[in-house]
Formats: sequence, C-alpha cells, structure tokens
Amino acid sequence: MGRIEGAFNALRAAGKKGFIPFITAGDPDLSTTEELLVELARAGATVIELGVPFSDPMADGPVIQRASERALTHRFGLAEILEVVSRARLRISTPIILFSYFNPLLQFGIERLAKAAAAAGIDGVLVTDLIPEEAGEVAAQFRAQGMDMIFLVAPTSTDVRLELIAKQASGFIYAVSRAGVTGTQNTVSTEAEKLVGRVRKFSSLPIAVGFGISSRDQVVKVHAFADAVVVGSAIVQEIEKVAGRSDVASHVGKFATGLIPT
Repeated sequence: MGRIEGAFNALRAAGKKGFIPFITAGDPDLSTTEELLVELARAGATVIELGVPFSDPMADGPVIQRASERALTHRFGLAEILEVVSRARLRISTPIILFSYFNPLLQFGIERLAKAAAAAGIDGVLVTDLIPEEAGEVAAQFRAQGMDMIFLVAPTSTDVRLELIAKQASGFIYAVSRAGVTGTQNTVSTEAEKLVGRVRKFSSLPIAVGFGISSRDQVVKVHAFADAVVVGSAIVQEIEKVAGRSDVASHVGKFATGLIPT
C-alpha cells in the first residue's frame, strides 16, 4: 500500500475527510519550501501538492502565475526540487505529489524523473496538460517506481472520458469544480457535486475537489460530497502576502490549520 492510499484509508476509518494544500516549489525560495512542506504536514494535510514552476502555466490564474514567476527567478530545476523533498521526507511522512505541466518533466526525462522522484520520496504525479489518451507510457514509468498517477476531471468531461480516466488513475481523482483557471472564488460551484456523483459511477477511488476553494466554510461544503478538498490559490496568496517575513512557513501552517474543520 502506498502512502496516498494509506492516508485515505486512515481518513475513512476515522470517518473524516481530507485536506490537500498546494504550494509552488521555490516560492518564495527553496529553503522556505522545505519548511512549508513540514508545516503543512503538521497542520494536518492529507496529501501535499508541490507545484513545479513553469513559464506558461495556462491552467493557472494570476495568483499561481505570479508564484511561478517568482520561483523561476531563482533558476533551479527539478533536481533541486527533489532535493528539497528528500530533506523534508526525513521529517514528515505525509504523501507528496508533483503537480506539473508536461514540458518540465519531458525536459528532465520521464524515466530519469520517475526513478529520481521515487528515491526522493514523491508519492504521485499530476500532469495538468497530459491527456489520458497519451498518458499510458508516462504513467507506466511512474507506476513502475511505485508512484500514483493522478488525473484531472472537469464538469465538461464526458462519461466516456470519465470512464477512461477512472481506468488509468490511482491514488485519487482530482475533480475541477468549474471550468476556467485556478483562483479563489466566493462560492462553490454547483457543478462540483454533480461531477463527483458522475465520477463515482466509474471509480471507487477517493475524489478531491479543487479550484476556487478558499475558506473554511467552502471546505465544509465540499466535504459534504467529496472525500477531500484541494486549496491552492488561497494558500499561495497567503505566502505572497508574508513572503518578506522570517515566519512564512509557520504563518502559512497556521493559516492552513484554520481552513481544516475539526
């Protein structure tokens, strides 16, 4: 059993729902990223999504775009990100997934990355712009190293597409709450609950809902119909607000704790 499956099994046994925070690696710097991983684990994260900064983040809104821009000024690559994960892994057991566009992974080399990521303690990979029809060989490389392949589904996904993704996914399925790019929203889309119900027809995997979740009340609403909630832009925005302070990681850890229902 992998760490992701184990984490969701433990939640289910306790009658609880999951919390999945997202951060961008290297924002505001790599040393802070290591501390953020530790603090988010301590805050109660079920899984942590670690974003790989990319110069053309088409699926992301302004908040995460700015985070990528800030991170890219430090001129590091996947090797340095994996070193951060390796160090954090000595201190935490919370599952960590790489959240990336395909280009940085391809540049590194998929087979090389699969081996290096597994050695560093990565538990899964989500590639936003890799469609399931073309994911077979890539997924096989990561699965051969014991990692899960996470896929996105959206309200616009057809039942045929949902069934295809269900056959290929492992770990959990990420349900996008609405069409468009990432970014905080004042309400949870009604389409999210409908989508979760549709996905459950094809898969027994845990379903996490993300895109736009930014408050504790919204987390509670999503927990009513999904297995976990993903919070990205709200956390990245909080990092942006306090980036010049020495207590960035602890502050963000407390912020994340405030989003998790007791």
